[in-house]
Amino acid sequence: MPEDYADELRQSRAEKDDFFAQHPQSPIPPGERERFDGLAYFDPDPTYRVDATVTRHGEPDPVEMETTDGRVVRYLHVVTFAFDIDGEPCELQGYRQAGDDPGQLFVPFRDKTTGQQTYDKGRYMELEHEGELSDGDTVTLDFNLAYAPFCAYSDTFSCPLPPEANWLDVVVAAGERTA
Repeated sequence: MPEDYADELRQSRAEKDDFFAQHPQSPIPPGERERFDGLAYFDPDPTYRVDATVTRHGEPDPVEMETTDGRVVRYLHVVTFAFDIDGEPCELQGYRQAGDDPGQLFVPFRDKTTGQQTYDKGRYMELEHEGELSDGDTVTLDFNLAYAPFCAYSDTFSCPLPPEANWLDVVVAAGERTA
């Protein structure tokens, strides 16, 4: 991982901390913002920037995801990413909601750090790309960008829970952590 990437990542994290500490739309409750001294992160690690092979689903399957407040939201399973972490083969499904930009994918997941070093309901990644992905395309999944959803900081937010298909049986010591 180039040092400038690690520096850019640290800068982005500092900007997010400022948003959480000061912005009116911060998920940190107003009474707690003065004590907020930043989010916890794993150190940037190139091991968790992985090349993933895309399998596109021409007829996306609808997936209903439960949310933290008991509601259900509907997504479309549009792609599957296949990759390795520490030599272990893994797959994650990429989703979007009907009508969303085809270049935006939502990738919620859990891993062996969930509930121990990271938020107990899972974490999210978002993947932006130009146009539609095709079978066999290669994309980079950067787990250094994995983040806890807003519901990790306040019960006023409702967040989709990663479906079981996106529960990884490996440690992903990258991105946001709880402490």
